Amino acid sequence: MAAGAAVSPFSLLRLPSYTYLTSLHPSSARPQRRAPQPPLSLAATPSRASFAAAAAAASDNGSSSSYGNQTPLMPPFSRLMLDEGSRSKKPYKWQRVLLKVSGEALAGDHTENIDPKVTMAIAREVASVTKLGVEVAIVVGGGNIFRGASWAGCSGLDRSSADYIGMMATVMNAIFLQATMESIGIPTRVQTAFRISEVAEPYIRRRAIRHLEKGRVVIFAAGTGNPFFTTDTAAALRCAEINAEVVLKATNVDGVYDADPKREPNARILETVSYNEVISRDLSVMDMTAVTLCQENNIPVVVFNLQNTGNIAKAIVGEKVGTFIGCTRNQDQSTEGALDQEKRLVK
Repeated sequence: MAAGAAVSPFSLLRLPSYTYLTSLHPSSARPQRRAPQPPLSLAATPSRASFAAAAAAASDNGSSSSYGNQTPLMPPFSRLMLDEGSRSKKPYKWQRVLLKVSGEALAGDHTENIDPKVTMAIAREVASVTKLGVEVAIVVGGGNIFRGASWAGCSGLDRSSADYIGMMATVMNAIFLQATMESIGIPTRVQTAFRISEVAEPYIRRRAIRHLEKGRVVIFAAGTGNPFFTTDTAAALRCAEINAEVVLKATNVDGVYDADPKREPNARILETVSYNEVISRDLSVMDMTAVTLCQENNIPVVVFNLQNTGNIAKAIVGEKVGTFIGCTRNQDQSTEGALDQEKRLVK
C-alpha cells in the first residue's frame, strides 16, 4: 500500500504505528527501523579505572573538548569554584557594620544643635568605605536636641512622653544626616521605628537588608520605638536584626577608661575590655541592656572618638582604634579549648 494512498479506518488497525503517521502526513520522511543492539555484557562495562584515566586526560587537555575544536560554553567546574571562593574572600575585617552616632557628638562645639561640619565629616568617611564594598548602617541619638531621661518630671511631663519626644529628635538628626550624605552622592534611606510615612520609611528588616546589599546607607531613627530604651539598645538590637558584625560607637571620648577622666587625671584608656568587666565595674560605656544584648548575641563593640579625623573609616575597615569590647584573649583560648575537647569526645 502506498504511503500517500487513501487508508480506510479498519486498515489502520493492521498498520504499524510509523505507517499510520506517514499516512496522515505524506510529506514527512518514512522512519527507519533501528537494528537491534546486542546485549551489553559485564565485560564491556567500563571500569572505575577507565573513568579515572579519562578524567585525567581531560584535565591534561585543559580547555580542549571532545567535540573537535569547539570552544566550551562554560569553564571547568573547578575554575568556577575557585572564582567563587576568590569573590567571597573578605578584604576587610568586617563586611557589614552598624555605626552608632550619639546626638552629643553631632553637636560639635555646641554652638548649634547640629554642626554641619560634623555631619559632613561623617558623610565623607562613610562614603570612603562604602566605595570599598563595606555595608554601613547608622543609628543616631537625639541628645543634642532633647534627652527624655533629663526632662522627665518637668512640668508634669512623664517619662514615656519625654522618651517619645526624644525619639522624634533622633528623626530630625537622621533627616539632616541623610541630606548631607546625599549631597555628596551617597544613596541613603531613613527608616523609623514608628510610622512617619511623609518623611521616612517604616522600619522593615528585610527591606533594610536589601538596601544594604544594594550599596545604600540605612539610617535607623526613633530608637526601638518604645520608651525606657536608649538608642544604644536600639543599636545593639538593629545590629542583631540585620546580621551586622560589629557595633561602632562614635562618641566624644577616645575610648573606655578605667576611671572617669574628668575626675581622675591619671585615668588610662583600656584597649580591650570584656563584657563581664563592663558590667561588673559599671563602666559608663553603654547601658546595661545594650551590653547584655551584645553579649548574648556575641556582638563586639568598638568605642572611639568621632572628632578625630579618620577614626570612622579606620573603625569600619577594622583597624585598631579606641577600645574593643568583647571576648578577651583568655576567654577566646578557653572557648577554643572547650571546642577542641568536644570534638575529641565526638570522635
